[in-house]
Amino acid sequence: MSIPSFKLNSGAEIPAIGLGTWQSPPGEVGKAVEAALKIGYRHIDGAWVYGNEAEVGQGIKASGVPREEIFLTSKLWCTFHSKVEEAVENSLKLLQTDYIDLYLIHWPVPLNPNGNDPKFPTTPDGARDLHAGWKIADTWKQMEAVLATGKVRAIGISNFSQAFVEDLLKTAKVTPAVNQIELHPYLPQIELVEWLQSKGITPQAYSPLGSTNSPLLSDPAILKIAEKHGAGAGNVLISYQVARGVVVLPKSVTPSRIADNFKVLPLDAEDVETLNKIHVGKIQRFVRPVWPIDLKFDKW
Repeated sequence: MSIPSFKLNSGAEIPAIGLGTWQSPPGEVGKAVEAALKIGYRHIDGAWVYGNEAEVGQGIKASGVPREEIFLTSKLWCTFHSKVEEAVENSLKLLQTDYIDLYLIHWPVPLNPNGNDPKFPTTPDGARDLHAGWKIADTWKQMEAVLATGKVRAIGISNFSQAFVEDLLKTAKVTPAVNQIELHPYLPQIELVEWLQSKGITPQAYSPLGSTNSPLLSDPAILKIAEKHGAGAGNVLISYQVARGVVVLPKSVTPSRIADNFKVLPLDAEDVETLNKIHVGKIQRFVRPVWPIDLKFDKW
């Protein structure tokens, strides 16, 4: 099946549909990656903090698909903002690869690298332990430096609001290739998506189907579009993002669902307009970690 690609500002082509690996359980994610690649996926999205990069690497090897045919993403975790190259090396070893196609700042929230936990350090009162005084601009300088080594081939961001992107662009020498954010019809973030595209930054959608037992999958307006195209609600949600120039990252560990997600429906302008308006009165963000800073999103 032919899946479209989008060109990043780095010049690289990124497949419009990728397999997400967040919350994919140990013992299952490797098989999911292998199955996805055998089905025809050529884009795998992961992160060090997910704790499953070793299995992702094993799945890639087991698939038999040449590494150079795969677009592989990883992410810098919050406790490594001051140690970007070390973080990249950690992921390269786990993934058993020489390079990462796209490396993202996972959240614009630097946490204490010497705190009481390697992933989620806390202060004595139980709050997240921030890396005091550390600036995202300095993280980005290190991202630019690791880009120059060739160990990563493009750099980007994740969970950045427009205000945070604007602040980063004041000092950035390299414009982020992507911004990966939560996107679906209950949180379309239309203004942010269009603003990113105007800056040459490709938006990526995580949680495009919502959460477990997502109300999106039973929304009457979405089901009506699905019936029109003889497809499932999930196909509509995935195709919606592709139709508006957004890279979409559905997650599953079930081979049949992984295969079903790998389809783009020919949505028309009326379909897209309907999907753009569904959020009115239904705004819902499914991923809302508690951070001790204001990320400056319109809806949080």
